[in-house]
Amino acid sequence: MKKVLVLPGDGIGQEVVNPAVEVMQVAAQQQGVTIDVEEALVGGAAIDDCGSPLPESTLAKAKAADAVLLGGVGGPKWDDLPTAQRPEKGLLGLRQELGLFANLRPALLASSLAGASSLKPELVSDLDILIVRELTGGIYFGEPRGVETRDNERVGFNTLVYAEHEIERIARVSFDLASKRNGLLCSVDKANVLEVSQLWREVVTSLASDYPDVELSHMYVDNAAMQLVRAPKQFDVIVTGNMFGDILSDVAAMLTGSLGMLPSASLSASGAGMYEPVHGTAPDIAGQDKANPLATILSVGMLFRYSLDMPEAADNVDRAVAKVLADGHRTADIAGDAQADAVGCRTMGELVIENL
Repeated sequence: MKKVLVLPGDGIGQEVVNPAVEVMQVAAQQQGVTIDVEEALVGGAAIDDCGSPLPESTLAKAKAADAVLLGGVGGPKWDDLPTAQRPEKGLLGLRQELGLFANLRPALLASSLAGASSLKPELVSDLDILIVRELTGGIYFGEPRGVETRDNERVGFNTLVYAEHEIERIARVSFDLASKRNGLLCSVDKANVLEVSQLWREVVTSLASDYPDVELSHMYVDNAAMQLVRAPKQFDVIVTGNMFGDILSDVAAMLTGSLGMLPSASLSASGAGMYEPVHGTAPDIAGQDKANPLATILSVGMLFRYSLDMPEAADNVDRAVAKVLADGHRTADIAGDAQADAVGCRTMGELVIENL
């Protein structure tokens, strides 16, 4: 028996998790595995219900689960709340409390969808990049931070800080993943101007001899952003810090033409993880059955692979999604000029199950 906590969250998150859970149950049953699914509140939905973006009951259930499947949090309804009370604090709290330090963001583009990208098809067809982002350190969590008055004007400040052990653990995850792929690892930093990045580069370089089958390179973050757009297929695995990874993973995501196609995994040292689509909550289309559930379904594939140790189920989910796309089925975000033929969120989920 495996235990998965489902957090639909806000906006279209409440729509895309339903077909994803159905796919998860079918794929697990095919392997003779029973999954106990429990649901809880997080983000704006939790604020509306009990005044907190991360209720203690939700956190307790997350800690007891083998994996967490999240739909997304946030929306304009809660934008005016103080920073400490906004829906996104629920997401950050989960990452911290569960020790989810490694964020895996694949940027994948099958040749059948190459026309959906804003880049030339030959640059992105069959794209397969994995960005590994350090998730619990760096400038998003560093102290001191705040806004204070100095010389009669307000000054905002944040602290970028990384310890050696934080750099080493994310680097080792990245080396391991690169060794199982094409053996190329690019570490991205800003070592020409930041002392933190100089330490980052030193620590990553010191580990390279432990992974003789992996070719390590280094790149400044501004150049990496340019190269992702100029020649993205030069990359295999990219490892970087929290803020740089936040930015570069979204750049890589848009190479594929739609955020609605991209899954993600956030892993702890124990292998427990939280899985979620890269896209946001899209409140403008919430409740209209227009959302693309494939990123969430592919996140289920990652959940099988990294937290439940069910690689065959993961492969089956990935193949089912690929078959649906190869057969020409599209949701509105990837339909291009064929909007009239686009299918809805529920139908897309049903098509994936048929192909399982």
